[in-house]
Amino acid sequence: MDNSLPPADELVLVDRELAQLDARRSQLLARRAWLVQVLYPPVAAAPLRPRPPLADSTPRGAQNVLLTLGGTLLTIAAVAFTLVSWGSMGIGARATVLAVVTGAALAAPVALLRRGLVSTAESVAALGLVLMLLDAYALHRVALAETDGLGYAAVASAVLAGAWTAYGSVLPRLRIPLPAAVVAAQLPLPLGVLAAGGGSTAFAWAALLTATADAAVVLWTRPVAVRITGGTAAAALGGWALLTGGRLSLVSPWSGAPLLLAGAAVALYAARRVPAFAAAASAVAGLAVLTASGGLLRTALPADWAVPGYVLCALALTSVWRPGAATPTDGSAPAPGATGGGSAAPGTDPAGPAVAGGGRSPHGSGPAAPAGGRLPRGIRLGLAGAGAGVAALGVVWALPPVAAGLLGPVARTTDVWSGEHAARALTAYPASALLVLAVAAVALATLPRLWARCGALALAWALPTALPVSFGLPYGAALALQLLTTAAALGLAVRPGPLTRGLPAATGRAGRPAAHGADTRDPHTAPREAGPATPGASAPTAAGPAVPPAPGSGAPWPAWAPSRPRAQAPDVEPGTALGWIAYAGGLASALSAVALALDVRGATFAALGAVLALLTGVAVLGADARRVVSAVGAVLAATGLVFAVAAAGGFEDRWTALALLLVPAATAALGSGAPRPVALAAEVTGGAVGLLALGIAASRPAFLALALALGGVIAAATAVRPERRRFASWAAAVLFLLATWVRLAVWDVTAPEAYTLPVTVPALAVGYLRRRRDPEASSWTAYGPGLAVTLLPSLPAAWVDPEWARPLLLGVAALVVTLLGARFRLQALLVLGGVVLALDGLHELAPYVVQAVGALPRWLPPALAGLLLLAVGATYEQRLRDARRLRERLGRMR
Repeated sequence: MDNSLPPADELVLVDRELAQLDARRSQLLARRAWLVQVLYPPVAAAPLRPRPPLADSTPRGAQNVLLTLGGTLLTIAAVAFTLVSWGSMGIGARATVLAVVTGAALAAPVALLRRGLVSTAESVAALGLVLMLLDAYALHRVALAETDGLGYAAVASAVLAGAWTAYGSVLPRLRIPLPAAVVAAQLPLPLGVLAAGGGSTAFAWAALLTATADAAVVLWTRPVAVRITGGTAAAALGGWALLTGGRLSLVSPWSGAPLLLAGAAVALYAARRVPAFAAAASAVAGLAVLTASGGLLRTALPADWAVPGYVLCALALTSVWRPGAATPTDGSAPAPGATGGGSAAPGTDPAGPAVAGGGRSPHGSGPAAPAGGRLPRGIRLGLAGAGAGVAALGVVWALPPVAAGLLGPVARTTDVWSGEHAARALTAYPASALLVLAVAAVALATLPRLWARCGALALAWALPTALPVSFGLPYGAALALQLLTTAAALGLAVRPGPLTRGLPAATGRAGRPAAHGADTRDPHTAPREAGPATPGASAPTAAGPAVPPAPGSGAPWPAWAPSRPRAQAPDVEPGTALGWIAYAGGLASALSAVALALDVRGATFAALGAVLALLTGVAVLGADARRVVSAVGAVLAATGLVFAVAAAGGFEDRWTALALLLVPAATAALGSGAPRPVALAAEVTGGAVGLLALGIAASRPAFLALALALGGVIAAATAVRPERRRFASWAAAVLFLLATWVRLAVWDVTAPEAYTLPVTVPALAVGYLRRRRDPEASSWTAYGPGLAVTLLPSLPAAWVDPEWARPLLLGVAALVVTLLGARFRLQALLVLGGVVLALDGLHELAPYVVQAVGALPRWLPPALAGLLLLAVGATYEQRLRDARRLRERLGRMR
């Protein structure tokens, strides 16, 4: 049964429930407001106080400025006193002044530091150091004037360095004495060598020993200022020593080699202990070793083999970087492609703990030896980089014969087909350049990297290009070698498979294999690689950052170079990259071979035929844009062959122009079966050759007309192919029209209708077809241009023609056009035909009108004009309606 309430009762019940809900909601809102007031009492607004003006400088900055100015003024006063007033005092007074002033300046910082006045103590201590310098100078001027100045300066600088070191060690809160001691310690050995009469070699050894001491200061001291000062001094003096060693390796290799090797040993030790600068320091060491070894080899080799000796040493040095090297031991990212002899276990960090100069052993007890005795990655990178740089310089040295072999034939100094050959360039250049290219190519080919394989391919192409220049090959052998190089390069461009063996696939997109050595981990989720740790610091863990070293642990250098994820390289297919390099080399060799072949007639035909066949093969079998470029090159080679045949046959210009039309004809015939981009490129190039033929034939109008007609036939044949190129149809029409006009001009035809009717007939035919396909098309668009081309030029000719034939024919044609326009309601035909008919008829009636007007009385014309005006005025409204209806009828026409 149905227990539902009647609608009226149910409405009352719903209203009662809604009222109860509204009342409950009001209670809850009031309770909420009270709770908010209890929990968050309002805060009384504090009275605003005016902000004090901002100070221009901090108290610390003002204090430093005052102390610096005070110390400077005191130093100036001390210098002035020493230089000016020193000689007016006795020996006792001088000693008293020296002892009192210097002792007070050096003792004052002790009391100042106890009171916490560190900045004041720094200023006074700096004054004391300057006073010690002045004391040393004054002592030499007064008591030791006969002593050698350089020797005294060497001893004084050593004494001052020791005194300042002791002073800075006693007062470690002072930051000036210890760096000043490092600066003073740079002078004793170099000045001592100069005082003893040593030459540049001895001075370089002194500088190197001092730089070694500076490196020790950098490695085994803690204050940052001391390290920075020592590092700067070590770089300056060590660089001077190595530059001197490099100069000596050129003039006296046995004197420079020990200096260079010693400097390399110091740099390598520093690279081992300071991972942050391992690459830079080891690169310097590698350059020093290469300079020393290359200099020694140069003494045992002929002069032409000096550069190959350096290159061989450089390639030997690059062998320290092996693609299959183990996981780096300096905490840096592994080398691209480095697998460490195996893959890391799942879930483990592939970077591993930092060891051996780049960090600690897993237990943090001290530097650990690298696994397997291998050098850390930074050192290997620096050494290999130095070797690669020197090898690259050697390759640059070997490139001039390549440029001469490639560009020499282009810079022609003899006539074409003269049988004479240009003088060879770079005949005195060492033939050992070929060895440099060959060795570098082999070295790059052994690396399973795309960039290395590309470099090896480029060098392999450069070898046969430079061979004729280096060995002075005869003309035929040089040309054959160029053609063989072209064939090999273009063949590899089509089938680069042999070049890609051992190379990984492209990287960078999902679903494709990753490149050898690429890091495929998500940089947001993968663990960060362990940076170079310092002795005394534990390795970073998942629980938190690395613990800083404990005080006194003697950390050699802070590891302040964080690890960053590498950006992924873009996709590059090895076959595509290598194919393009081979293709570029093949094109360059082809151009050089053709230029070289122009010396001899038979060689020209052979070279052009070979290049035509090779480029045609690439256009058929190649891929991507190389097919298009090859098609264009093949057309140009065929054009060269036609020119060569015409020149060999002694053709006149007009016959050469007709022969050149064979090229666009061939491209039009072969383009129907070729892919669209290749066919289009070939046809456009063939069209350009056709324009060249027309330009050659322009001097003979009769042959120009024939060439234009043949060009029109070729364009029309292209237009009727299945792909139906519209541009070819327009080109065919223009060429046929131009051929007709040129032929008419040759026949001395001056009648304008002979030039305009060949345009009118096809234009009207096209307009008729357009109206059949689109009945809504305007008659002005379909028939207006065709009719105007003939009717408008014929009208002025009829007005100046004394004969009757042209006006009669023009009137009849205009009458027919007008009647057709009225019959088919075509506005263009009616207007053009009517206007031309009226003007033509006016021209024919004009003489009779003039004659009749001359026979009438003079008062009759004004009278007739007045009557006409009266008639028009009387029927003005009717004439307006007639004109309006005529305009509407014309408007309704198409």
